[in-house]
Amino acid sequence: MIRTLDRMVARSFAWLFGIFVLSVPILFVIGDLNERLGQFLDRDLSVADMALGYVFMYPHFMVWSAPVAALIAAVFTVNNMTVHREIMAAKAGGVSFHRLVAPLWPVGTVLTAGVFFLGSLVPSTNRRAAEIFQDREVRGDWRNNFVHKTENQETLSIQQLFVSNRSMDRVLVESRDDDGSLRHVWASQGYYSDGEGWTLQNGYLRVIHPGGQETSYTFERYRRPALSVPPEELRNDPPDENEMGYEELGRRAASVYRSGGDPGDLLVKRDQKLSIPAATLVIMLFGAPLATTVKKGGAALGVGVSLGSTILYIMLLRLFGAIGASGGMPPLWAAWIPNFIFLVVGLVLMARVRT
Repeated sequence: MIRTLDRMVARSFAWLFGIFVLSVPILFVIGDLNERLGQFLDRDLSVADMALGYVFMYPHFMVWSAPVAALIAAVFTVNNMTVHREIMAAKAGGVSFHRLVAPLWPVGTVLTAGVFFLGSLVPSTNRRAAEIFQDREVRGDWRNNFVHKTENQETLSIQQLFVSNRSMDRVLVESRDDDGSLRHVWASQGYYSDGEGWTLQNGYLRVIHPGGQETSYTFERYRRPALSVPPEELRNDPPDENEMGYEELGRRAASVYRSGGDPGDLLVKRDQKLSIPAATLVIMLFGAPLATTVKKGGAALGVGVSLGSTILYIMLLRLFGAIGASGGMPPLWAAWIPNFIFLVVGLVLMARVRT
């Protein structure tokens, strides 16, 4: 009997989750289309182009919809069992509420892992959607007279950078070696290749040792393994935050920090790459006991409670995200506190359910 009951609960939840995680993004599509339709028409995008762009954006909306789908699926699964007195019958047979909903947790864990995997694909699909929607502004192919500091604390002073042919003219590289020596490298030209980084040509190397001695060399070709910043990054034209993954956002935040900027918003967005998929499991824990309190209102009240809880979660996510971006709290806390709040409330509700 228990195994049959477990399969019924797991199958009902998984089926409802699948329906909602595929259908809820349609609301996001409609909202986004309503907001951006004027832009699309100004760009002469066809209906087919708009449809294809939203096909590529669908995984992004599915990740955002996963916590909503988990909450609604949990509420409807338990609420239906409550309305049809299946929970009462199970309790009469000696099965507690906690045992009854136990199949939700392994199923929810698997679905949450699937959301994490889908989230890893989102940056690439969002980039493709941005190309179709023509969100990319026309970017300059070159940049003049600028300074860039790398992750390895090397300072590049570049007179001219050409992105399309991956080259630069008249570059000075300043760095400090492990023994404290100062290293100055000047080159008339440099060329970038994947896997090798920058190769400098026709220049000189000057090393100032800790004792004050100087050593100078001239070279035709010079390659330093640490000098591997792609020309696209040197152009200082990063992709949209939704088009970057967890590691890319971390690197971009580090670059902003080295340049003297505030990386708080980027760090919050990076940590939300993990907290939002994880909310799928957390909110499911919140929704299961919550459903036992809406039996008198039926499906309509279940939908209302689910949507209200979802709106509350999104408000908390934005509120704490803004606080973290402004430096009011660590970005990691800002991204995870909404999950923690729902987890605590869920545990309290679960403890108060009559078993």
